[in-house]
Amino acid sequence: MKVNDSWLAWAVLVLTLTFSSLCAAQTQGGESEDSRWFTIDTLNNGLGAPPEEVNRVTPREAIRSFLDLTDQDEYEAAAHMLNLAEFSDEEQREQGSELARQLAEIFQRGEWLTVSDLPGREDAVIEDPAGQNPRVGETRRNVEVSSLKADGETYDIRLGRYRVGEQEPVWLIMPISVSYIPVLYEQYGPSMLESYIPERLQSSFGILRIWEWIAIPVFLLFIVMVGWGVHRLIGLMSKWLPSGMSSIFASQIGMPAALIAMSLVTQMLLDYVVSFSAVATTTFRVLLISILAWGVGTIALRLVDTIMLRLTRRIVGEIDDTKPRDERRLLTSLYALRRAIILITVTGVSIYILGQVQLFETLGLSILASASVLAVLVGVAGQTVLGNILSSFQLSFAKPIRIGDLVIFEGEWCYVEGIFYTFIRLRSWDERRLIVPVTYFTSKPFQNLSVKSTKMYRFLELTLHLSADIGLLRDKFIEFAKEEDSVIEHHKLLCYVTAQTGTAQTVTCYLMTSDPLAGWTAEMNVREKLLAFIRDNHPEWWPRDIVVISHNDIARGSQGKSSGEMDSVEVKPSE
Repeated sequence: MKVNDSWLAWAVLVLTLTFSSLCAAQTQGGESEDSRWFTIDTLNNGLGAPPEEVNRVTPREAIRSFLDLTDQDEYEAAAHMLNLAEFSDEEQREQGSELARQLAEIFQRGEWLTVSDLPGREDAVIEDPAGQNPRVGETRRNVEVSSLKADGETYDIRLGRYRVGEQEPVWLIMPISVSYIPVLYEQYGPSMLESYIPERLQSSFGILRIWEWIAIPVFLLFIVMVGWGVHRLIGLMSKWLPSGMSSIFASQIGMPAALIAMSLVTQMLLDYVVSFSAVATTTFRVLLISILAWGVGTIALRLVDTIMLRLTRRIVGEIDDTKPRDERRLLTSLYALRRAIILITVTGVSIYILGQVQLFETLGLSILASASVLAVLVGVAGQTVLGNILSSFQLSFAKPIRIGDLVIFEGEWCYVEGIFYTFIRLRSWDERRLIVPVTYFTSKPFQNLSVKSTKMYRFLELTLHLSADIGLLRDKFIEFAKEEDSVIEHHKLLCYVTAQTGTAQTVTCYLMTSDPLAGWTAEMNVREKLLAFIRDNHPEWWPRDIVVISHNDIARGSQGKSSGEMDSVEVKPSE
C-alpha cells in the first residue's frame, strides 16, 4: 500500500513540474513577442491609408522616407510616419501635415542627423562587430533618432515599432516624441528674419539652402569685425591704464577676450536672429564651445602669469644665484604651480568641450572599442612630449636645480631662467639663451654651483723660476686678495708650491669667493696684480731655459773653474 502511494506521489510531482514548465515557456514566448513591438488596436485612422511611397519597415528606411517626402513638400504623406495616437481622427487630419512640416524643420536645423547611423534591420537588433557591447544581439522596439535641447531641457525624438492585429509591424515617431514637436519647433524653427527671404532662395543647394550660402559669409564677416573691435578696445585700455600689473594683464588678454566676445555674439545671433541648417549649426556650436572654453582658460592662465610676474618682481627680482635659496625655491615652486594650473585647465576645458558637444554619443560606442588602439598610438607618438612633461614635474618637485641656480652644462656657465613643460631655458654668461629639452638635460651630468651654497673655491697657478721668493709672493697674494670684495673667509687664503721641475716651480694660490662668477673676476684680478708685481719688481722670477756649456758646478763659483772651461748661460725664452 505504501509502495502504491509513493508511486502516486511521484506521478503527481512529475505532472506538476511538466505543467509549470509549459506555462513558463508560454509566458516567456509571450514576453519575447511583446519585446519586439508595441501591440495597438488602431493606427492613424484619421489619415486614411498610407501611400505606396511610405516605407516604414526599418528605422533607417522610415526616417529616409520621411525626409524624402518632406523635401518634396508632401507633408500629408509624411504625416503617416508619425504615431498620432494622442489625437482624435479629426485632429489627425488637421494637424498631421503641420506636425510633419515642423518636424522636418527641426531635423533640418537641429542636430546633424545621419540616417546611415540608424538600424537597417526590421528588429533593430544591436550590432557590434568589435564585440564590446554587452547588449549585442538584443532586439529593440524603440530607438533614438535625435536628442535636442530647448529651454535647458533635453527632448528625445524616438522611433517605435508598432503592430496592429496581424499586420506587419511598422516604425513610427512615438507619441511622446510627437508631443515634443511644438516645443522644439519654437526653439529650432525659422527665425523672424527668414520670413523676409524670397521663396526662391529657400530651396536647398547641396547641404545648405541658397540663402545660407550668402548669409554665412556675411555672418562671419560681422563676427570678425566684432572681434577686431573688442581686441582694439582692449589694446586702448592697456595704454590708458597706468603702467603696472593691470596694464600688463590687459595687454595679454586682447585676443582671448575678442574670441570670447565673438562666441557670445554668435550664440546670441543664432538664438534670436537667424537659424541655419543643422550642418552649419552643429559646426558653429562645436567651434563656439571650443573657442569660449579656450578663451576663458587662456585668460585664467594670463592672470596666473601676471600674479607670478608681480611676485617675482617683488620677492625675487633679477633671476640669478645671488638671491637667497628660499626665494629661488619659491620661484621654482611658482613655476611648478603654473604648470599644474595649465594641466588642470587643459584637462577641465577638454572635459567640458567633450561633454558639451557630446562627442562620444555622436561617434557611438565604436570609439570605445578603438580606445585602446588610440591610446597606444598617442603614447607612441607623444612619448617624447610626455617624457619631457614628467621630467619637468620631477625637476620642479625634487629641485636638483632651481630658478636662478648657476649650472655648468656641457661646458657652459648658465643661469636657470625657466623650467617649462618640455624645455629648460638657460641664460649663458654672455647673455645667450640655451633651450634644452628637459629629458636631454636630466640625462646629462651637470654641475649645480648653487645647490648648497654660492660660495666657491677658486685657484690660480703661476709658473716661476726656482729662485722666486715664495714668502714674499704669499704676502702679496694675501694683500691683493683682501682688496677684492667678493673674496670672503680670508683665513682660508692659501699659497703653496704645488709642483717643481728642474728649471721652474708651480705656485698655486687659493681663495674663497662669495659666488662663482664674482670668484672668476676676483681670480683674474689677483692674477693680473701678481703678474704686474713680478714684472715690475722681480723680473728675474720669470722661468728661463738653461743651456749648459760647462760641466763645472757653478754653485761653487769661480773656485771650481779650470782654465778653458765655460759657465752655463741662462737664456730667457723668446716672446
